[in-house]
Parts: sequence; structure tokens; C-alpha cells
Amino acid sequence: MDNELAAALHEVKRLTDILDAFKRHRFGQSAERLDPDQYQLVLEELEAALSHAEAGLEALIDKLDGKTREKQRRRTNRGALPAHLERVEQLIDIDDKHCTCCGHDLHVIDEDVTERLDVVPTIFRVLRTRRPRYGCRGCDEAGVIQAPAPSFIVDQGLPTDALVAQVLVSRFADHTPLYRQAQIYARYGLDLDRSTFSDWIGRAAWWLEPLHRHLLGHLRSSEKLFADETRMPVLAPRTGKTRTGQLWAYARDDRAWGGTAAPAVVYIYATGRGSEHPVDHLGTFTGVLQVDGYAGYNEIARRNGIKLALCLSHARRKFYDHREKEPVAAEVLRRFTLIYKLEAGWRGKSPEARVDGRQLYLKPLFEDLHAYLVGKLPRFSAKSKMAEAIRYALNNWDGLTYCLADGRVELDTNCVERSIRPIALSRKNSLFAGSDLGAHHWAVIASMLETCKLSDVDPLAWLTDTFSKLANGHPATDLESLMPWNFRKIERRPVALAA
Repeated sequence: MDNELAAALHEVKRLTDILDAFKRHRFGQSAERLDPDQYQLVLEELEAALSHAEAGLEALIDKLDGKTREKQRRRTNRGALPAHLERVEQLIDIDDKHCTCCGHDLHVIDEDVTERLDVVPTIFRVLRTRRPRYGCRGCDEAGVIQAPAPSFIVDQGLPTDALVAQVLVSRFADHTPLYRQAQIYARYGLDLDRSTFSDWIGRAAWWLEPLHRHLLGHLRSSEKLFADETRMPVLAPRTGKTRTGQLWAYARDDRAWGGTAAPAVVYIYATGRGSEHPVDHLGTFTGVLQVDGYAGYNEIARRNGIKLALCLSHARRKFYDHREKEPVAAEVLRRFTLIYKLEAGWRGKSPEARVDGRQLYLKPLFEDLHAYLVGKLPRFSAKSKMAEAIRYALNNWDGLTYCLADGRVELDTNCVERSIRPIALSRKNSLFAGSDLGAHHWAVIASMLETCKLSDVDPLAWLTDTFSKLANGHPATDLESLMPWNFRKIERRPVALAA
């Protein structure tokens, strides 16, 4: 038995060490070895293995003790459950409330109270609406009187607005394809075909298109935007193959410099990646556009007279793959790390304060980095990857360092890249859009749901409420009141749940 206990302790320690090393690896200087999704998958597996080993250790200790012992506090249980959740009382009491010694009645002197997070599985129900008709016995003039029927976005159809909203959020925010949703519903005895869900999505997108246009107009009037694009495979008619379209993303997040405009993102589907698309999408936008260096944005900069700020992370990534074999790459990464570390100190401050700090501390670092790159370039073959990385940085130096002159500019385009990631997850699960119109629906719905997330708004609650208002005659002249940032925010309390 002692050998079993020692082996169990060893296994727990081994897994704990692996988990700690993995976290250091993920958050240290080599943080780009895995993308965030890969990291989360590996982390989940490691934590599950550690919990499995701990459960075995606890059972073994109980067996050795030969009695029920006080359970050790779980390592991740650091807080109470949220106060706004419904509490359901469960009383566990003794059967006989008489004293075993003298027979008198026992009285309560104290009690132990514990709370656990519980769940009620999804409940489907039928909303049966009754509308009585009334007539007057005293006259025939009034006719029949009846309350008007409520309107739904799927008129004369099966679902309520809440059910349509649930399908959209599951599909475009939680990345659950329609065929998987159909399988989930089938477990509850609901035989709904994917084509039925698709019909709901098309109708919902039609109702949301005015909000999508209004959102785009908001972003066009911004002081500063981020832009990026990602591929969107679309099924080519009658071929069984896909062709590659593009989903363009334009994001605004001014919180880093104290801006008051609400964070938002809008996606627009286009069949290509040409420079005419940003020109068409952004219209009269005249602010600062921060991009990844793709030349397709140069045309709108020329036409609108806007300034292009570039992404330092894209320049950094070109050196990352060579850091272990090439000392120059390692040194460049070290300098980038120092720049980012100093930049973190000005987050949330005014544009003027950010410029002052950058001019004082970052400008000398950038100047030294530029001189270092110029001096090291002759060491490498003109066609080598290192030379390519250095030339990219030097040729785009003005855009990469525009942050020194404008405090509204970030060092990188991570803001819009974070908004692109949900699209990539949905694309990975769904493989492709069924048509150009389907890709457009994707862009419209995802724009509204991701903007909800940026505004810390529950997308399901917002969508359900918005559908109800639109279907029941909300004025088209007051779309602003329907924007996610004008909806009630998620009520959050700090809470950590036990593993």
C-alpha cells in the first residue's frame, strides 16, 4: 500500500511539473510556439490528467485512513458562486430528532451550508398563444374585437424569435454547425432539418442587414480603424468544389487611449482581395487605418489621404522562426520584447501621454533597432529568409513607427486579429459557405454578434430583444437605439469555479 501511495504522489507531482512548465513555456518569450486554440487544447488535457491522478490519490488516502476525512480544498476553488443565480434549497436531515440518551427533542444549534453549480438541461416548450375574440350583445356596430397577433421575424413559421436567436448564436458565436444543432435537437424528439435552420438564418439576416449598414456607417466615421481580411471558401455552383472569397474585417477599439467610441467590428464579404474592396467598404473614411502591410490598402490611402499605420507583430513574426539558429533574429526579438514591455505602461492613458512616453523611451529603441538591422543586412544572402525579414522591416519603417507620432495608434493589429479568430473557428467547423449570399449572411450576423461581445453584451439576449422589436415595427429611423452598445451589459461578478 505504501508503494501505491508513493507512486500516486509521484504521478501528481510529475503532472504538476509538466503543467507548470507548459504554462511557463506558453507565457514566456517563446509564446508563439502554439496558437491560442492549440494551447487551450493541450492545457485542458494536462489539467484533466492531473485531476484524474489527484482523484486516485484521494481515494487511496481515504482507504489508508479507513475513515471519512475532511476533503482537501480544490486548487481552483477561489470564490463563491454568483449571487444572481437562482438558489434551489436541498435539505438533508436526520430521520430521528430525539436524543438517543434521554429521549428529549433535539434542537438546531447550527448548520453546514454548501453550494454547487447545477444545470437544468435545455427545455423546449410550445408557446401557445390565445387571442379571444369579443363581441357586444347590445349592438352590432362594434363588430368583433380582438387583440392584434404578435409578429415574429419568421412569420407564420414554427420558431419564436428566441429560438431563431439561439440557432444564430450557436452557429455564428459558438461555432456549432447546423447539422450538429439538428442532431442535438433530435435528442429531444424534434425532427428539424438543416434546411429549416437555413431558412431561419436567411430571414434573420434580412432583418439584420439595416443594422449591419448602420454599423458600417458608424465605423466609417471613426478616428481610427483596424483592418484585416481572411479567406472565405464558397461552394462553386454545379462543380462540387470551392472557390476562395474574402471576408474583410474592420474593427474599432479606442479603449487603449481613452477614446469614448464603442468598440465594434464589421465583416464584409467580397469575392476577391483586390484594392477596390477597401475603397468600396470604407467610403469616405479619413482617419488612421492600421493594417498588416498588405499592399491592397495602399489605394484607399492614396484616394482618401489617410495614414496607414502598420503592425509590429507582423515584422516580429518574420524573425521568430529563425530565433534558435540565428543570433541576429534572437537579438531582434529581444529588442521587440523590450519595446512591448515599455508600451504596456501607457495603456489606457491619453494620446498625448502615450506620445510623450513613446518619444522618450521607445524612439531611442526604434532608432537603435533600425541601425542594427541596417548593419546586419549585408551578412545575409539577398534571397535568404533573414534578409527578407530585415528588408520588410526597413522598407515599412515609417508605418511600423507611426505609433511614435500618434498616441491613438497601437503597436500591432491584434485587435482585429482577435475579431478574425472566431470567423476562422466557424470556418474550420463548417468548412465553407454554400453560396456568395450565404457568405454575406455570415458577415452580417457575425458582425452583430461579435460587436455584442466587444461591448460586453450577451449576444443571445440582445438578438432576441432586437428581433422582437424589429418584427413589431421598430422605426427604421431609430436604428441607433438597437446597437449592441446601447443594450444592457452582462452583469459580471468575480468568480472562480471549482475544477
